[in-house]
Amino acid sequence: MATIFTKIIEGDIPAYKIAEDDRHLAFLDIRPLAPGHTLVIPKKETDYILDLTDKELSELMLFSKRIGRAIESVVDCERIGISVVGLEVPHVHIHLIPINEVNDMNFAKGPVTLSEPQMRKLADDVAAAFK
Repeated sequence: MATIFTKIIEGDIPAYKIAEDDRHLAFLDIRPLAPGHTLVIPKKETDYILDLTDKELSELMLFSKRIGRAIESVVDCERIGISVVGLEVPHVHIHLIPINEVNDMNFAKGPVTLSEPQMRKLADDVAAAFK
């Protein structure tokens, strides 16, 4: 059964897409810990990040780095925190989270609320910065 991320890749579920290439997709998390919280995924459906080949993992991290740089050029933050939890969806995903302190990456604190226009503007601005 296809994961929710595979359904996003295939266009069956809408997403605030930022960038993609033939192997990766980046889109805003719909339950963000901070404005600009982005998920980066491989298009190949793989459950566990350690099951990626070295080449796949390297390419995913390099794509994530470029996305992170685009986010930090748009969102006022100290750094981009990187997290791989891997339990929520059985499809490899990297969280890129704008942070100013370590507690900004606390998944237990719950999401911030952003309107649809705010999400769209963030996605558009980060996408423009990515190019």
